[in-house]
Amino acid sequence: MSERVPLAAVAALGVTQIIGYGTLYYSFSILAPDMAAQFSWSSEWVFGALSAALLVGGLTAPWLGVLFDRIGAGRVMTSGSLAAAVALTVCAFAPNRAAYVAALIAIEVSANLVQYGAAFALLVQIRPQVASRSITYLTLIAGFASTIFWPITTALHAHLSWQNVYLVFAVLNLAICLPVHAWLSRSGTAHRAVASTAARQVVGRLPPQRRGLGFAIMVTGFSLMSLSSSAVLVHLVPLLSGLGLGATAALVGTLFGPSQVGSRLINMIFGKNLPPLHLAIIAAMLVPGGVLVLLFSAPSVPGAMVFAVIFGMGNGLLSIVTGTLPLHLFGSEGYGKLQGKMMAARLILSALAPFVLAFAMENLGITTSLGIVAALGGLSIIALSSLALLQ
Repeated sequence: MSERVPLAAVAALGVTQIIGYGTLYYSFSILAPDMAAQFSWSSEWVFGALSAALLVGGLTAPWLGVLFDRIGAGRVMTSGSLAAAVALTVCAFAPNRAAYVAALIAIEVSANLVQYGAAFALLVQIRPQVASRSITYLTLIAGFASTIFWPITTALHAHLSWQNVYLVFAVLNLAICLPVHAWLSRSGTAHRAVASTAARQVVGRLPPQRRGLGFAIMVTGFSLMSLSSSAVLVHLVPLLSGLGLGATAALVGTLFGPSQVGSRLINMIFGKNLPPLHLAIIAAMLVPGGVLVLLFSAPSVPGAMVFAVIFGMGNGLLSIVTGTLPLHLFGSEGYGKLQGKMMAARLILSALAPFVLAFAMENLGITTSLGIVAALGGLSIIALSSLALLQ
């Protein structure tokens, strides 16, 4: 078998990642105000429910990582599409707060079954030798998720209740993602026996005696970046509105997706020989860098647009390196389990981000809140840079 990127699999996964992130993550901030009104909650408590759901999702991630290796990531993703459709439907029909929170938890658990962690594991299982390139191509496509689904969610919500929007999203997961993942499951199973032979494995760069420490440092760096990123992303449109950008907030937000894609395209064309660790450090610099631009330029619209570009580029590279850096440092053997552990650590640490930032903006003000986010992002630079000492 020639070592070529499995383009059909990457393209198909790109579609399901756009739907998966768009329906299960990016839509929430737009629908949250009506969810809060429905259950007579403040927006802080609705985002608190999301934080609880992310936390539970993080706790289940190590078990899911074992499943990626044991039964194949494709089969897990197929089940995940069905679970996502059911969870969205149950959430839409939730009669009270308790049922709503339970459904939200189910949504976040199902998200772990179908989003990047599972998709990266599937690409490694199909062709480990070219998995890094496959991951880069996949993130290039999936970077359009926010650009596509923020406007789609807004347009649907203009005519439909949040419950009916979720029912539409359930149909997308059931009618599109489930068949695609079922097809990829058969493809992945066919390749696993070949890909698992010693000749096809990718060997990690870290010596065995340093892998425990290396994994802890890597996860700390990624977790801090994820915390900073998720805190801002979940609140992006209301955050920009609160800074005085008003009607331009949605327009500025639409720059985020293309910036993600742009950074991935630049990396794909010019960064082929750039080590994953160097790319991770660059990403770690861009995320807090973008926040600082917003902090010092607000309420300037051009400044906010620069923020969206820099922040989006950092997040675009973050998505790549969370897949390629573990493969580079630890190899392809047991990659699914490794992704599961990493997903857990990142999700657990960033689970409080939506609620904490909502609370901080309400009680400390937006300026102080953004300063804290930038400082946490700065710590990720230190953590990831220290990995160079272990190689």
